[in-house]
Amino acid sequence: MDLAHERYEELERHILETNPSADVERIRAAFEYANDHHGPQLRKSGEPYIIHPIAVAEIINELELDQDSIVAALLHDCIEDTDSTHGDIAKLFGAQVANLVEGVTKLTRMQYTSREDEQMENLRKMFMAMAKDVRVILIKLCDRLHNMRTLQYQSDAKQKEKALETMEVYAPIAHRLGMQKLKWELEDLALCYLDPVGFHDVEEELANITTLHAGFLYNMQAHIEHRLAQEGVHCKVYGRLKHIYSIYRKMYAQNKTLNEIFDLYAFRVIVEDIPACYNVLGCIHDMFKPVLGRFKDYIGTPKPNGYQSLHTTVVGKDGIPFEVQIRTWQMHQTAEYGVAAHWKYKQGLANSKLGTEREFEWVRKLLESQQDTDPDEFVRTLRVDMFSDEVFVFTPNGDVKSLPAGATPIDFAYSIHSAVGNSMTGARVNGRIVTFETPLKNGDIVEIITSKSARGPSRDWMKICKSNEARNKIRQWFKKERREENIATGRAMFESELKHAGLTLSAITASADLLDTLLKRVRFGALDELYAAIGYGGLSAQKAAGRIKEEMTRLGRLERQRAEQEAMQAAVSAGETVYPSTAKGPVQVPRRSTSGIIVEGLDNCMVKFSKCCTPVPGDPVTGFITKGYGVSIHRQDCPNADPARRKPEEQGRWVKVSWADTGDSTFRTSLEISAKDRDGLALDVAMALSAQKAKLNNLSARSQPDGYAIIHLELAVQGQDELTRIINKLSQINGVFLVKRAGG
Repeated sequence: MDLAHERYEELERHILETNPSADVERIRAAFEYANDHHGPQLRKSGEPYIIHPIAVAEIINELELDQDSIVAALLHDCIEDTDSTHGDIAKLFGAQVANLVEGVTKLTRMQYTSREDEQMENLRKMFMAMAKDVRVILIKLCDRLHNMRTLQYQSDAKQKEKALETMEVYAPIAHRLGMQKLKWELEDLALCYLDPVGFHDVEEELANITTLHAGFLYNMQAHIEHRLAQEGVHCKVYGRLKHIYSIYRKMYAQNKTLNEIFDLYAFRVIVEDIPACYNVLGCIHDMFKPVLGRFKDYIGTPKPNGYQSLHTTVVGKDGIPFEVQIRTWQMHQTAEYGVAAHWKYKQGLANSKLGTEREFEWVRKLLESQQDTDPDEFVRTLRVDMFSDEVFVFTPNGDVKSLPAGATPIDFAYSIHSAVGNSMTGARVNGRIVTFETPLKNGDIVEIITSKSARGPSRDWMKICKSNEARNKIRQWFKKERREENIATGRAMFESELKHAGLTLSAITASADLLDTLLKRVRFGALDELYAAIGYGGLSAQKAAGRIKEEMTRLGRLERQRAEQEAMQAAVSAGETVYPSTAKGPVQVPRRSTSGIIVEGLDNCMVKFSKCCTPVPGDPVTGFITKGYGVSIHRQDCPNADPARRKPEEQGRWVKVSWADTGDSTFRTSLEISAKDRDGLALDVAMALSAQKAKLNNLSARSQPDGYAIIHLELAVQGQDELTRIINKLSQINGVFLVKRAGG
């Protein structure tokens, strides 16, 4: 029996253990179909490709989803990677399975102008399919989990790209669906590739502290069980250690040590019913000293993803703080597996209204609010919508509204309805009139004052509100109601940013062809459309001017290269030397070198690029003849190449070097970022590099005692132009105050 059939037999045994009445013949038929169609395809690990769908089906079975989900998991890559079609799968396995496979399939057959466009459309398609059938995203999450478990076989660049996407998109989706167990594993796996040094540091510290407190979890668990048994409470107690990424965020983002993390250890007490939960809470507070301000009642006020538990942090006699979570068995299933815990297909219920349920209302809102959105903005706001901390407030009728942390009455008004926000004239919080900028706190009762004669929202509201739902509804109002005003406002803002970029409006409108090319770069058909988008906030003037400048620079460079190539070709064919009007000497036909460097006119010398300053094409360079290692290449501004520091006896070993035609070669270089330490800084840096398609070899981050952070990057670039663009992009990140070259 080959490896594929061995793995399938194991899967089938697990399925029958979970569901003895499962239709294994249908599931086996799906395996054979997928195995035949994937045929000789191999994964990067060298295993047959079919091992991946089997592994995804295994995870689906662990979640105890229905048979259609298992069948779809086995077939989920057939449409994308084989000649199989939606119709073929529908004919053999039913329309529902075919729709699930189609929903999981990426948009690989469409062409996009950029990677950001492709990512945005893939996400939109996934959310649209999810709104119809949530099993699509469950299969996709399991697919991503297995890919992350086997990510070590991918290239370094692919590892960082997939890890970043997992951290920004898939882990937050798992959180919104209440699938905490899966979310934790995704976060830990992603962190291992995004910041391997930080990951292993936390791992080592945890190993040390676990050794020191080896018996703490066991003894405390036994102590709690004994006391609750005396009280006549039937329960199960589990002890656990906080997962690595959660500790990493607190240590690096909040500059804390392990000793300062109160919920490093956590105990779960699972009981039969809700009254028992509050009874256990009283016992825990009687046994241990509670930490003030660390009690949360998620039973009375559940989280939007359905999570319910009582949380309290207490301190034992030995001085070690720990968290206790108290819940019923049903709450525990929901906390571990989220939407999968109460999956309707197990009960044979119809799915016609699944996409309209309250649990998935956020998917619909996300799709509605992200129409006409820039790709960068879509991905950024997606992170905010799903990954931010939350605050729970009440309407006067007692309904709970979940908003991002720091939300204002404006956010609350638009969470009720667009019409409420657009006609808002004031707000009361807990019976008192407050300003629009007032941040809301957990438990606040908010009342919105409206007027039919209200003139609509102010542009300043977009700077005040925190939720993307409110910001997008305000944009839509301005887009619909104030087009002429938007055009006038947008034109003024755009002209101002052009001046900052060293351009003029007349320069970009010099010819119709040039204007069309530039407008395509910002994805608009006419200047008025661009102005209007800037005016209502759909696109920032700074971003528009930046893209226009990049395109002008690219067009100018292409024009110069074309002219120089024509001149050089004419010179070579005529045997003459050509002097362009901008040149100070003769144009030389570019020389090539295997190393990219010409030393004293020689292009075949052994060279090495110094690690102290990591020069790249475009940098002024000099060379030093080493003993046995060829010529070491330094930037001229490198401290080690400073003429004042050169030893007299080594003066003769410094030689003139120049860059040869490097073609598409890349060169390793290093950058150091100094920034104000904050949550998500490393992720923002990684996202900025991804947007520039930078080839990142290594990223390490360290918090400083004074509240600042140092991030060290190792990159591969083609030259100084690319490096300058990357430095400019990194400098725009919130909190970054210095980006410098190594050795500079």
